[in-house]
Amino acid sequence: MGQHILAIDQGTTSSRSIIFSAKGSIEAIAQQEFSQKYPKDGWVEHDPEEIWESVVATLKEVFDKCSVTPSDIAAIGITNQRETTLVWDKQSGKPVYPAIVWQDRRTAQYCRDFSEDEEFVSYITESTGLLLDPYFSATKVAWILDNVEGAREKAENGELLFGTVDTYLIWRLTGGESHKTDATNASRTMLFDIHNQRWDEKLLEKFNIPASMLPEVMDCAADFGVIKEDIIGKAIPIQGVAGDQQAALVGQACFEKGMAKSTYGTGCFMILNTGDAPLQSKNRLLTTVGYRLDGKTTYALEGSIFMAGATVQWLRDGLKLIDDAAESEALAQRAREDNGVFLVPAFTGLGAPYWDPDARGAILGLTRDTGISEIVAAGLQSVCYQTKDLQKAMESDGARPTNIRVDGGMSRNDWVMGFLSDILGAEVERPEITETTALGAAFLAGLQAGVFSSIDDLTQCWKSDSVFTPRLSKQERDQAYDGWKAAVDRIRCS
Repeated sequence: MGQHILAIDQGTTSSRSIIFSAKGSIEAIAQQEFSQKYPKDGWVEHDPEEIWESVVATLKEVFDKCSVTPSDIAAIGITNQRETTLVWDKQSGKPVYPAIVWQDRRTAQYCRDFSEDEEFVSYITESTGLLLDPYFSATKVAWILDNVEGAREKAENGELLFGTVDTYLIWRLTGGESHKTDATNASRTMLFDIHNQRWDEKLLEKFNIPASMLPEVMDCAADFGVIKEDIIGKAIPIQGVAGDQQAALVGQACFEKGMAKSTYGTGCFMILNTGDAPLQSKNRLLTTVGYRLDGKTTYALEGSIFMAGATVQWLRDGLKLIDDAAESEALAQRAREDNGVFLVPAFTGLGAPYWDPDARGAILGLTRDTGISEIVAAGLQSVCYQTKDLQKAMESDGARPTNIRVDGGMSRNDWVMGFLSDILGAEVERPEITETTALGAAFLAGLQAGVFSSIDDLTQCWKSDSVFTPRLSKQERDQAYDGWKAAVDRIRCS
């Protein structure tokens, strides 16, 4: 049996295939972007066929970049953009509508209508750990069934299937033989009882979604099916699946209660391992499945920030203050300290713990001395301040992170990571391998395939690259954070 693992990382803007060795090192990466579609204000869609073609293309290309062959692959792991919703015909495999992306807000009115039933809203949180929001899959499925001609009748006749991106890829890779998902992706649908680990009949009835559409829910390390030989020349088992943020939790080896990871991509997602008991937040954080192995569920608290790397992208493409994201670090280093400038990047509202969809962005504290360096620094600092918001919310819920591990594109910026440590008042660790989302999927597949014998093996594979320690005093940290909170209060709408 081969000892390499192939990870499929299907993200919001691109698909990637990565080959890992049994030691967790990267042998090769192939990546292909695909188009983003915005048919109406607040609508975001993907073409399912384009997603599929990008995945297949990278699966073929990655083997051209190294000496590893398909015969050397022990198993495949899949990680994916979460909540994005697909519905397809059970016989033909043809989607009845484009994929509705997690960012899509078209079902806001659905949520407003449901929010009038306070008892039902409370039930959603109690059962799923989530908040009633268009972000999750349930109202997206309902919208498709209600708005695509003939879809509801077909669904009620058992002719349609639903899945998040992982499920759709598994179904396509196995030639339609496997309709499965894992517990982490299921926990993001707003249809899954995270306490009893099963689809919630009351929620299915309320959202009017036939149970026959739903995939079977598996552990994160399990047998999800075998890909067809004609895809890459060998039939290989799919044995690890997790949504992208939970996969990063695994890839960062955050297996102990109190450990946390914070991923800085387009947005930022901070997840804290809370152990074998779900902790219901009083501060509008999400309770979710961290991972499920051998039938045992490990829970997590999650906070979502909408604008992280996207803020730097706006500084580049919107304000044109920089030509490349890499320039931001040098500019920030030249900024005056304690300049009093705050950039609140509420371009699409504020995420956790505010969940204020009507808030809008602003730059505050401008003076005649303010220059490009100060504005760029404020943009970078905004990501750190928002992470501080999540840390404070977790502390209020009685779950202070004891260890924060970072990954994603912005984690490579030393200035940002240094300020993050300063404002959190905590050590921040960056791993040698920052492709932790794909690594987590590989870890899970390797566990099931026997490449790794235990979680201890995975922990041994994780290596620290840099540790950032706080330099600010508590007084300086509190003063800076007070300025941020005042800036947020100025732009809040609810």
